[in-house]
Amino acid sequence: MKIRHVQAGVFTTVEDVETTTVAPEEGFYWIDADVEDLALLQPLFSLHDLAVEDCLTEEEQRPKIETYDNHYFIVVNSIRYDDEEIFLRALSLFLGRHYIITVTKQKINELRAVKPILWDQEVSEPDRFLYLLIDLVVDNYFTVGDRIEYKIEKLEEDILMHTKRSHLSEIIGLRSEILWLKKMLGPQKEVINILNKKDLRLIDDQLQKYFSDIYENAVKISENFDTFRELMGNLREAYQSAIANRANEIMRVFTAITTIFIPLTLITGIYGMNFDNMPELHGKYSYFIVIGIMVTAGAGMFYLFRKRDWI
Repeated sequence: MKIRHVQAGVFTTVEDVETTTVAPEEGFYWIDADVEDLALLQPLFSLHDLAVEDCLTEEEQRPKIETYDNHYFIVVNSIRYDDEEIFLRALSLFLGRHYIITVTKQKINELRAVKPILWDQEVSEPDRFLYLLIDLVVDNYFTVGDRIEYKIEKLEEDILMHTKRSHLSEIIGLRSEILWLKKMLGPQKEVINILNKKDLRLIDDQLQKYFSDIYENAVKISENFDTFRELMGNLREAYQSAIANRANEIMRVFTAITTIFIPLTLITGIYGMNFDNMPELHGKYSYFIVIGIMVTAGAGMFYLFRKRDWI
């Protein structure tokens, strides 16, 4: 657990957590905690049992906001894209009048990224810290969205140029991740909308209006993922068409080869009959003549098929 006193963007480390129960003369306290620290923090700040239980649960947390007498409990999902896999990591926040508690189970990049912004904007209020942090979380969805869009374009190019059976598993995997993200974006969008519109006494009225900008971004992200879902459908159709075209190409080549060998088979069949009265069988150059006719017929048909672009 890391405890900081934040005043005008300047961080001062606090050693004793009990001192944070009393509001400082200026600024606020930022307590960056793990789930294990909630056993100590809950009685100090009178954190609601249900909110603490949500932080401790192993199940995937849906974004939400709960308002209690002396604090708000907010859950948002940070997104991360590593090694071609998408992860959602829950970021739980307890917002009080003079403090904000961030609780995470894994590392959240936005918590590190928000520090220079606090310094640059000389932040001294916990509600403004909340705004800047959620703004970073939402903006990161655009970054991940750009990477997903690039992956879709790359996958489409690979399918059109060199179709492989492995592409189908990639399409199915990426589509399921997009649908899963789309499902989680709905509740997160509603949380931001509540922060924008609901009368919340722990958030300054002037600051609350800024959440409308974050909400607009959340709507754009949701629309982008709707587009990605449609693109994945088109990508699957393109894969199926490419596979069908490839099968047709193979069948066309096989058909052309079979057609070329039909007259050759006819010739060999005729001269393979065991009749005595076949003068050609006894000619000195009959073998070479027949072979020449077969080669000429095969080469002529091959040339004709190539000229017509059948093979």
